[in-house]
Amino acid sequence: MERESMEFDVLIVGAGPAGLSSAIRLAQLAADKQQELQICVVEKGSEVGAHILSGAVFEPRALNELFPDWKAEGAPLHTPVTDDHIMLLKDAQKSTRLADFMVPKPFHNEGNYITSMGNLCRWLAERAEALGVEIFPGFAAADVLYSEDDKVLGVITGDMGVSATGEHKDSYMPGMELRAKYTVFAEGARGHLGKSLIQKYQLNDGKTPQHYAIGFKEIWDIPAEQHQSGLVVHTTGWPLAENATGGGYLYHAENNQVFVGLIVDLNYTNPYVNPFLEFQRYKHHPDIARHLKGGKRVSYGARAITKGGYHSLPKMTMPGGLLVGCNAGTLNFAKIKGNHTAMKSGMLAAESIFAALQAGQAHSELDSFTQAFEASWVYDELYRSRNFGPAIHKWGTWVGGAYNTVDQNWFKGKLPFTIKDWRADHKGMQTIEQASPIDYPKPDNQLSFDRNSSVYLSNTNHEEDQPCHLQLKDPSIPIQVNLPKWAEPAQRYCPAGVYEIVKDDSGADKFQINAQNCIHCKTCDIKDPSQNIRWVTPEGTGGPNYPNM
Repeated sequence: MERESMEFDVLIVGAGPAGLSSAIRLAQLAADKQQELQICVVEKGSEVGAHILSGAVFEPRALNELFPDWKAEGAPLHTPVTDDHIMLLKDAQKSTRLADFMVPKPFHNEGNYITSMGNLCRWLAERAEALGVEIFPGFAAADVLYSEDDKVLGVITGDMGVSATGEHKDSYMPGMELRAKYTVFAEGARGHLGKSLIQKYQLNDGKTPQHYAIGFKEIWDIPAEQHQSGLVVHTTGWPLAENATGGGYLYHAENNQVFVGLIVDLNYTNPYVNPFLEFQRYKHHPDIARHLKGGKRVSYGARAITKGGYHSLPKMTMPGGLLVGCNAGTLNFAKIKGNHTAMKSGMLAAESIFAALQAGQAHSELDSFTQAFEASWVYDELYRSRNFGPAIHKWGTWVGGAYNTVDQNWFKGKLPFTIKDWRADHKGMQTIEQASPIDYPKPDNQLSFDRNSSVYLSNTNHEEDQPCHLQLKDPSIPIQVNLPKWAEPAQRYCPAGVYEIVKDDSGADKFQINAQNCIHCKTCDIKDPSQNIRWVTPEGTGGPNYPNM
């Protein structure tokens, strides 16, 4: 069957904060000039917001620019931050609250809001559609469409109705060619098209490798008498102090709900680290447990976080296309925030694209975007926090944290030092002879839970009879290399129990992939020490269906 084709002025891949902000800004500019502009957004989730997961304490700076009257227009930002605690967890029982002068200024949250980014993206989608933007959820962009001279022409959506063995089922429908004069790639952290574009155009030449963390989140309904609307708690130290860097968070949102999570940097070296179980035991610390006691867990999810910052920013343009938001790595890890920077990068992309369309250009490389980005407050933020992550990677939580406090509070991020981390997150894994196993407590099913019951709460669903979207470059590596060398860490770093070592009929070890459990976090694509796993898109609508994460 021949592929159908649709033409647009601008195509945007991903209906997250960056993609939707780009679409809205384009539509606003077109309306101001009384011009028609065909703008299309494709989203692999079943609906806008289905794959969005973020803490989230939201800084409204970009939203103020995009919709100055957002309060009157009903944006779902109802819970301003009222109290801000930074806790040092010394061990499983003890803690101390850090004084303000000991906390890097970017961690403070005056003027910010606790919100669901999924719900905010749904609201942004409504605003976009009201401006004439076409949004197609359930369509996964599977491949980039190129011209003969390597210009980006658009994307090809994934085929539907292909069986696990590659045969066409009765429901088969080939993917469509979506063509545009410019394509914006706003897929989020470790977008698979963004990854291929960075490789094809060598966009990260001269930059440090991109760095990542895995972020967990649960939503809890708690008793009204325990709820403190607007309270923000960030923690450092236990349980990650010995085996990894990162930190925890707990936010009191609206409707007697608490958002609780743990961020684990993916540069850890002990193959026995299990980020999911680190998160589960985190909730047992008295300073966290007292907020959750008597409550009910109602949602669970996990997602990779792009955190390399300034030193890892790739070139964000190529002929006919742009990378924006977390696909490019615009998160400011010194703030643990990337939604406002993602939105602004999308808005800047829109302005550069609109100017090019006004000039009659198509499929050109937009150097104007690079200039605008480097003149923006996003770039200034990222520059001032350029050493934040590398300092912690190099010196650890305590020394690195002390350096960052001095750098951010006294010198406003302008100390004349440059610290870079050139080691990719998948490198440096200790062998099983070098590493010590970790004894994790069993879940009590009150505060801590197993992975299967957790994945159930993510509402994850995939068409089972389809090609596996978790591809092994060499199927022999998990058993022949990863298992004897690192005890096959995919069994532990995956937050959804996708990867298992089981016995086949002859009693031999077998690497089993439970692709239907995948919550699209991308950790496997990042952390596999052999770089043998390649994440590609499953059929559209597959994956988690987060209601308000």
